[in-house]
Amino acid sequence: MAEIRLEKKNRLTLYIIVALLMGISLGFILNKNYINEENDHIASADAKIELLNSQINATTDSIVYKKLEAEKKTIVTQRSAAITARDKKVEPFTLMADVFLRLIKMIVAPLVLCTLVVGVAKLGDINTVGRIGGKTLLWFISASLLSLLLGLILVNLFKPGTAMHLPLPESTDRVVTNTGFSLKDFLYHMFPSSAFDAMARNEILQIVVFAVFFGIATAAIGEHGKIVIKAFDAIAHVILKVTGYVMNFAPVAVFGAMTAVIAKQGLGILKTYSLFIGEFYIGLGLLWAFLIMAGLVIVGKRVINLIKRLREPVLLAFSTSSSEAAFPKTMEELEKFGCKDKIVSFVLPLGYSFNLDGSMMYMTFASLFIAQSYNIHLPLGTQLSMLFVLMVTSKGIAGVPRASLVVIAGTLATFNIPEAGLALLIGIDPLLDMGRSATNVIGNSIATAVVSRWENALDAETPSDQ
Repeated sequence: MAEIRLEKKNRLTLYIIVALLMGISLGFILNKNYINEENDHIASADAKIELLNSQINATTDSIVYKKLEAEKKTIVTQRSAAITARDKKVEPFTLMADVFLRLIKMIVAPLVLCTLVVGVAKLGDINTVGRIGGKTLLWFISASLLSLLLGLILVNLFKPGTAMHLPLPESTDRVVTNTGFSLKDFLYHMFPSSAFDAMARNEILQIVVFAVFFGIATAAIGEHGKIVIKAFDAIAHVILKVTGYVMNFAPVAVFGAMTAVIAKQGLGILKTYSLFIGEFYIGLGLLWAFLIMAGLVIVGKRVINLIKRLREPVLLAFSTSSSEAAFPKTMEELEKFGCKDKIVSFVLPLGYSFNLDGSMMYMTFASLFIAQSYNIHLPLGTQLSMLFVLMVTSKGIAGVPRASLVVIAGTLATFNIPEAGLALLIGIDPLLDMGRSATNVIGNSIATAVVSRWENALDAETPSDQ
């Protein structure tokens, strides 16, 4: 039976890899033959807009200024029409990925609620919850600081932005709406006004807060609470069964997502930003190495077997640019690895709000890259201040669309760096998000294994782990 299940698992991994390669190939063909006209219009419009901007900045004649602005407005409208036409052509492929991600999001909120309630309730009294929660947050804060600091060191070492030599923009137009995340916004985002509203909007952090309170209260009422625990545990198993059905569509989603990205952006985007992309992925590789070494010190050599087990959820997160998509499978693999379900149910959902290691490293890397692109020198003290601002503002943004870009926008505004620099990243953000999502899965999985070891809740090695 184990061999049959292993074979099925390996087949799904193979199908995902094949779908990934097929998506890249078809995307390249579509980029060159099917939507090449729209891409040419967009590229031509970008060049004209850039030229007009330089002419607008240079002119002192008000009549000429108005004429150039009107011409720019016309070209911007034409560019938008070309983008709409291009998106329409690749819409069938985008829908493949979107439908799959919607199915995953349908599962995530109830799964987090049920597993975390059961996990907290099984931990028992509030003292146990506090002890394990303290150990979990200690690891999360340490990993977050490591990720942010590594991004800061590497961007200062590589200096990928210095080759851009961009002039400071005079326009105040914003590429991404800056939602800020003040203390008030953070607290409102953290504490739900309604548990049902939080679940409807997939606000993971709010669900976590409600589930912790609910789980502690369930454990506190004693015998009556066992009925609730049993019910939530049964629901969690049903949702995991639904997850198995949904996961069968993963290769289709991967194929659609990769086809759409490559068709719109082309393989040329890898060449244009190859320096930045390459250096960022080197950073992710180093972060993986540091996390795995920390895991080796605490968990032992078994952490290598854990990484092997995670190949499917990591590949899924990478190819769909969504660590949420890998959440159910990651939970399953951690339990098979030997982590107790009560620890997995407690630590992993928390990690999706507090321990996004790949995203954290990207925030310092991207923020300082933009500063370098405008030749803005930031002293070390200012950079460290930025690091701690990101440490606070990035917590609990798992459910926010384009979360990393939103937080970066707020940070740029705080340190008087032009937010227009985000335009440099939007085109390649999907490619970077793939690496971030895969790293988030690795970081949260190692965190769960470490806390399990600290709590002596890691089962002995089995033959399948060797």
